[in-house]
Amino acid sequence: MIYRTRTYIAADWDSDSNAVEQLNKWNDSNYFSLSFINAHDLQQARDNSLNCSIKSSLATRLNASKTFILIVGNNTKTVRSGSCQYCGSKNSWTGACARGYSVDNRSYIEYECEKAVRDGLNIIVLYKATTVDRTKCPDAVKNVGIHMPMWGYNNGQLVWNYQAVKSAFGQ
Repeated sequence: MIYRTRTYIAADWDSDSNAVEQLNKWNDSNYFSLSFINAHDLQQARDNSLNCSIKSSLATRLNASKTFILIVGNNTKTVRSGSCQYCGSKNSWTGACARGYSVDNRSYIEYECEKAVRDGLNIIVLYKATTVDRTKCPDAVKNVGIHMPMWGYNNGQLVWNYQAVKSAFGQ
């Protein structure tokens, strides 16, 4: 039996890491009451690993998770990092993997979203914006889970919307 106790955060790490950092700040704070156990504290793949090895590491962390959080920014739906088409082991003539692995042209984000849905995880989609724009969301999670903006206005100032995020967590 798999015991799923962790929360998995997926994002376009190149563009949206500040939103991931904000979630972790709220989680680590004694002031805020957002609370989760981060799945990324488990095994990590090296940056120079093959895309298929990294996806295997992602699967290990997703298998330990009960909640999947996707942070949606401007590039989330179109980012291609993780696709075998960018791996040096993919033979451009045959289309096969020279190392004998199966070819997977999904990005890391597409892979994570599809696995989260297939595994029946609680899905929270947080938009790095003041509104929910499902056209920026990967198709696999576009119509499932809770969708909430991470930004709001306070006295005319654009701020992280802690209350909206906390309500998405059901806390």
